[in-house]
Amino acid sequence: MLVCLPDDVPQQALTSGQLATHFGVSGTLTDHFWAAPGLRPWQRHLMIGLRKGQPAACAGGPVRLLDLAGMRYAAAVGAGIRHQIWHHAVHGTRPATAWPALQARHLANPDRYPLSSAIADFHAQPRVQAMRLHAAAHPGSGQPDIGELEMYQAGPVAYQHYRAAIAVVGDAMLTADGRRIAPASDALADRTTYIEQAGRYLDTLAPHQRLIAVAL
Repeated sequence: MLVCLPDDVPQQALTSGQLATHFGVSGTLTDHFWAAPGLRPWQRHLMIGLRKGQPAACAGGPVRLLDLAGMRYAAAVGAGIRHQIWHHAVHGTRPATAWPALQARHLANPDRYPLSSAIADFHAQPRVQAMRLHAAAHPGSGQPDIGELEMYQAGPVAYQHYRAAIAVVGDAMLTADGRRIAPASDALADRTTYIEQAGRYLDTLAPHQRLIAVAL
């Protein structure tokens, strides 16, 4: 979750882990952001959880000192590579029904369509099987995830746009005035709506506004 910090939250409260006390979020700071390149020595104390490296990871800081553009670009490049891998792995299979659609069908009538049936139907699809077999044959990070099946099926450019946006806005957002923005479900349409809402909110932020990333 991205949290837009109210101005009255002191910097020392963030390093001490007292997140719930100050704005009602239970979690831990996580290295989600990149610090802007060429950070001045006097600017380092403004960053939250800044680590060494290039790019320098951090848990947050003022918007003007975060490399949001670099994060988007790197995520898009990685997404393009993963989509090529995915396309090769599922070549020859038909488009599959994504898990959120089957889950919604189950939730609408759990007696007639139990969760076990929804799970079995999802995993029985040849395209899902192809993805699972590819991951089993090539263990390690960076492999296409069946949880993103709907995003992959939207096409390479759409997937790159999705990953670039998510790289910045994360899975949910808490605004400075305490408003929560989050997808209504895991379906791509709802995630896209969240991306649009969160992106519009980020565009309204002043350069000094502080953002932090919290793992819930």
